[in-house]
Amino acid sequence: MYYWRFLTNDIWRITDSEVTKLKYTLYTIIKTVYLTVDRFTKDNLVNRASALTYSTLLAIVPILAILFAIARGFGFANLVEHQLRGIFGGVNETTETILQFVDSYLAQAKSGVFIGVGLVMLLWTVLNLTSNIEYAFNKIWQVNKQRSMYRKITDYFSMFLLLPILIVVSAGLNIFMSTFLKEMENFIMLAPFLKFLVRLIPFVFTWGMFTALYLFMPNTKVKFKPALIAGILAGTVFQAFQMLYISSQLWVTKYNAIYGSFAAIPLLLLWLQMSWTICLFGVELSYASQNVHTYSFDKDTRNISRRYRDFVTILILSLIIKRFSNNEKPYTAEELSETHRIPINLTNKVLYQLQEIKLIHEVMTDEKSDDITYQPSMDINQLTLAVLLERLDCYGSENFKVDRDEEFLDEWKTVVKIKEDYYKKASTVLLKDL
Repeated sequence: MYYWRFLTNDIWRITDSEVTKLKYTLYTIIKTVYLTVDRFTKDNLVNRASALTYSTLLAIVPILAILFAIARGFGFANLVEHQLRGIFGGVNETTETILQFVDSYLAQAKSGVFIGVGLVMLLWTVLNLTSNIEYAFNKIWQVNKQRSMYRKITDYFSMFLLLPILIVVSAGLNIFMSTFLKEMENFIMLAPFLKFLVRLIPFVFTWGMFTALYLFMPNTKVKFKPALIAGILAGTVFQAFQMLYISSQLWVTKYNAIYGSFAAIPLLLLWLQMSWTICLFGVELSYASQNVHTYSFDKDTRNISRRYRDFVTILILSLIIKRFSNNEKPYTAEELSETHRIPINLTNKVLYQLQEIKLIHEVMTDEKSDDITYQPSMDINQLTLAVLLERLDCYGSENFKVDRDEEFLDEWKTVVKIKEDYYKKASTVLLKDL
């Protein structure tokens, strides 16, 4: 019971000044793992993986058709086909069925009918899948705004143009290292190390693929280190599952006599489901790694008293005003949080509300930096404590059916009168003077 309370509550209240650097790093790792697992469960990502599996099943043939069309144009279709067979466990019913569909799709592309309806369907299935992937990633990153249609088309199809090239580079590197290894067999000391490098190539390629996906797919700024950590862990788990999937292809051959090519479908669906589950878990891990400190004092922030929230709001606004008054560099949310030990989650909520009531606004002070800073939105010589408190009290809807004009008029007048007296006392206090 003590350990569970420490994991869910006490550990989130420990600051870096209270423990040694090594201990704080260990606590950060524990918090990151806990936050990843907790959010993975609460975000119901297994169901999201199922939705992406369905979208992938619809789009897999058109996407492979695009890849093969590009590969054939550059003359390395055989290498792409070899890599595809490797992914799905060599020559089996799954790969043969998929390749037959791709060949039929490309054959139909030469007909006039395909150029109309078929091309529209191809574009729709590709955009639908990539949009669903972006939507799932954005939900995890708590981003509400997706890319514009123009950016979707340019970004996604640029990715599809680069993918065959990356596949060929990976295959070529694998062939080069294998050939080089045969020539180095006489060097007994180097041979084990080179074998290790050859076996590492698929892992490195997978790590790079997942890292790039975690970096560029969410419509927000993702730092490289969290994306790399998540990419390496998710890529390693994916490669381990891939080996299990390839070995399990042997089981399918027992059912081919009864089910034919349909015997591979359940395994294909399982592979897609597990691959997306691993991928989404990696997204949660990259989010948790980057934002773990946002959840410090999270339980207290969610249960914060009205009085203390007002205090923090007054404090943050007065600090922003003082920086502006002294002609100093404006605060970022991170600076406010770290300098004055305000939980970053609470800081962001207060800054958002101050923007909503039109007392501050975002500014970009440095073109080379993406940091968002905050400045006052009105004359600081007119910005009193009363202005802030009145806008906070009036923020939100009051459009309800409670009868405050007749039945509850006395109660309403009492509240208004108390507030007015309160504002009158606070009207002489300028926030810049606090």
